[in-house]
Order: sequence, then structure tokens, then C-alpha cells
Amino acid sequence: MRRSEVLAEESIVCLQKALNHLREIWELIGIPEDQRLQRTEVVKKHIKEEGETTILQLEKDLRTQVELMRKQKKERKQELKLLQEQDQELCEILCLPHYDVDSSSVPSLEELSQFRQHVATLRETKASRREEFVNIKRQIILCMEELDHTPDTSFERDVVCEDEDAFCLSLENIATLQKLLRQLEMRKSQNEAVCEGLRAQIRELWDRLQIPAEEREAVATVMSGSKAKVRKALQLEVDRLEELKMQNMKKVIEAIRVELAQYWDQCFYSQEQRQAFAPYYAEDYTENLLQLHDAEIVRLRNYYEVHKELFEGVQKWEESWRLFLEFERKASDPSRFTNRGGNLLKEEKQRAKLQKILPKLEEELKARIEMWEQEHSQAFVVNGQKFMEYVTEQWEMHRMEKERAKQERQLKNKKQTETEMLYGSAPRTPSKRRGLVPNTPGKVRKLNTTTMSNATANSSIRPVFGGTIYRSPVSRLPPSGSKPVGTSTCSGKKTPRAGRHGANKENLELNGSILSARTFKGFQI
Repeated sequence: MRRSEVLAEESIVCLQKALNHLREIWELIGIPEDQRLQRTEVVKKHIKEEGETTILQLEKDLRTQVELMRKQKKERKQELKLLQEQDQELCEILCLPHYDVDSSSVPSLEELSQFRQHVATLRETKASRREEFVNIKRQIILCMEELDHTPDTSFERDVVCEDEDAFCLSLENIATLQKLLRQLEMRKSQNEAVCEGLRAQIRELWDRLQIPAEEREAVATVMSGSKAKVRKALQLEVDRLEELKMQNMKKVIEAIRVELAQYWDQCFYSQEQRQAFAPYYAEDYTENLLQLHDAEIVRLRNYYEVHKELFEGVQKWEESWRLFLEFERKASDPSRFTNRGGNLLKEEKQRAKLQKILPKLEEELKARIEMWEQEHSQAFVVNGQKFMEYVTEQWEMHRMEKERAKQERQLKNKKQTETEMLYGSAPRTPSKRRGLVPNTPGKVRKLNTTTMSNATANSSIRPVFGGTIYRSPVSRLPPSGSKPVGTSTCSGKKTPRAGRHGANKENLELNGSILSARTFKGFQI
């Protein structure tokens, strides 16, 4: 065999070994199959000695590629190690298992990308849990300070006393933190409720015992807050007031009775309902009697709170009803026509407005009461009877009162008419305008006929609204039947007959009487 052929065969063997070594490197560093094919094509082109590429150049290129791949391998191994260290640190803080990866092999680009994404997720989880931990820790410390509570368990000490970075942010620890906070908040709420109850008890005892303002100001500093020392101070004040209450039993019970009466009014209790609580009328002021009153006032408070909305609606109707009745009374008062400031017009507008408001209030209350009665399966009682029955009764009483007043006016007018027909109508003008009929003795003596005297004595002049002079229906004889009318004189010394004297007396009484319900023409009062 020629030497050239031997060299060719040796070259082929070297090339085969190089290709095998390249494939091993590609597989070791995790180059995908498609990239291996591309790289093999490049090697193939170099082997075919296309262009001016020589074997030496090919070897140089292959060595360059190998060096590049070794560098990539080193970089990937270094990144893998860094990611493993970060993963270990984060997993220890979060109490999570480590990421599963083969440390002996060179990771592929895809594996490194997945690992990086995993570590980024761990960082986000750590930041989220740490923020939650810091927030819960702050609230726990505030609650402990409010309750004067010292951490007494290892977990509480780890949370409050140790470094925040050393706390394990596991899901279990976060859940335990939340549970601890709920427990402390519940204790805080209970403590606040107890303190508020003690304050309410203190205020009630202050009012019942009529404690002066200076004594109340002495404990004003503990009338807010719910710390342990505040609760202790409040309890001491309650104990002091309770002892004082026992020493002033009668005074306290009487104060409760005043409050009971107020609730009876607010709840529209009937007289029978009020009398049903017999201890209210007892005079043996004992601790047992006080307890009965306390229990009754609590029951009434609860009863009022349950029905408060309805009672307020009834109260609104009651106030509107009383105002309406007041306007109705004023409308039937004759003196209202002396109004000079426009009050009459305002009252009429308000009365008309109330006439519209009252039916609307009644309809609203009726619907709400019916709904309440369906829910509670009992009747809603006001002043001992159902509210709508009570309303109907009030309207009926008002109608009857108006009818009675109307009949009284008619009877009065009838009597007035009969009196006028019998004795003549009385003057209707006010006293300051009665100068229309002169009654000065000197002027009367100037009259020269008895006819004018008789006419004046037995008739009256209507005011401007009527404008008519009414004559008495009873015929009168002249003072002297045998003498001519033209020759009679009015000297003022002659004694009148008894009949005429009586008639003039009755007319004078009518002139001074109060204006009747028909004083003004066109107005019915």
C-alpha cells in the first residue's frame, strides 16, 4: 500500500474520533438534536474541503468550537450552582423542598430557564409572606400593649422579640400568626365590651345617685380606652357607686321610677299596663324591690329598641294630630278675625297641609304595623288598643266634637234670632263706632217727637256689613194716647210707663252683649 493511502486512512480514523468526541461533548452540555444536526452539517462541509479549507484549518476550527463549548459548559455550571444556592436559602425561609436538578450534568438552556423561573417565584412568595408577617406582627404588638399582655409562649416570643429575618415564613407559621391575632383581637373586643358596659353602668348610677359634676370629672380619665388598668379603675368606680346605691335605696328606686314613666310614655302604655307593674307603687324600699325595678327597666329598654321605629312613627303622628286639633280649635274661635299680622293665613295653610300629611302617615304606619304583626304574630298596641283602631277613634271623637260645636252654635243662633224678633236686634258695630246713635242726654232732649224716641228705644242699627235697621215686632203705644203727637215735648222729667221702661232696659242689655256667631255677614264661626 502506498504511503498516501495509509495517511488517508489515518486521517479518516482521526476524523471519526473527532466526530465521536464532538457528539459526546454535545450530549454532555445538553445540545438538542436539531442543533447537533446543524453542527454535523458544518463539520461535513469542512471535511469535503470546499473552497480553500485545509485539514489544518478544519482542525483549528474544531478546536475553536471545542473551546467555546467548554466555556459554555463552565458558565452553565456556575449559574446552576448560583441558582441552587438561592433556592436553598429561599426554601429554608419558606420551609419548602429544594428544586430537583442533577448537579453532575451540564444543564441545558431550557433547564436553566425553568430553574430561574422557579427561583423568581420563590422570591415573590417570600416578599408576599414577609409583608403579611410584618403587618400581622404589628397588629399583634398593638393588641398585646392594649391588653398589657407579655409574650408567654416560644412562638409569641419568636414573633415579638426575635429578628424578623430569622422567622420562618412557612404557611403553617403564617396560619398560626393569623390565629394568634384573632385570639388577641377577640380578647380586646371582649375587654372593650366589658369596659363599655362598666362605663354605661357608671353613667346610670351617676344619674340615679345624682352625683355632682366634680365627682364625675375625677374619673373622666378612665372613661375611654380598654387597657387593663382602665378596666380595673372602672370596676373600682362601679363598686363604690354600688355601695353608695345601697345606702340611698329609696332615692335610686324613685329615679328608676321616673325613667320607667318616661318609657311608658314613649311606648304608649295604657293605664292598665302601667298598673300591671305592682312594684312601682310599693313603698318598702328593699334590695329585692330595686332588682325588680332594674329588671323592668331593662325589659322596657329592649322593648322600646325593638319597636323604636314604629314608636317614632306613632309619635310623629301624635304630634301632627295635636297640632291639627289646635288649628281646628283656632279655626272655630271668633277672635281669629282680629288678626293683623297674617297669622290667620299661615294657620290655614298649615291646617290644610296637616290634613294631607295625616292620612299619608296613617297609611305608612298601617303597612309597617301589619308587616311587624305578621313577623311577631302579635298585635301592635298603642294606649291599650290597636293603633289603627286608636286612630279611627281619634277621628271619630273629633267628628263628634265638631258636630256638638255645630249644634251649640245653631242653638245659640236660634236663641239670638228669637231674642231679636222679640226685642229688636242688638247693635252689631263695635263700641268705638256706636256714635251713630247719639245717647247724650242733652241731644236727646232736643228731639221734639216721641215717635223718634220710641223708634230708637225699640230698634237697633246694624253695622256696615248689614246696613238695615230692624224694627221691634212688638207694637208700642205713644206716651199719651189722647194727645196729638205734634204737641208732645221731651222734657226729661216725665216718668215713663212701666212697659216702656222694661223694653228699654232689655234693649240696653242687648246693646252691651257679646257678638254672636253671626256677627259678620258671610262668615260662619
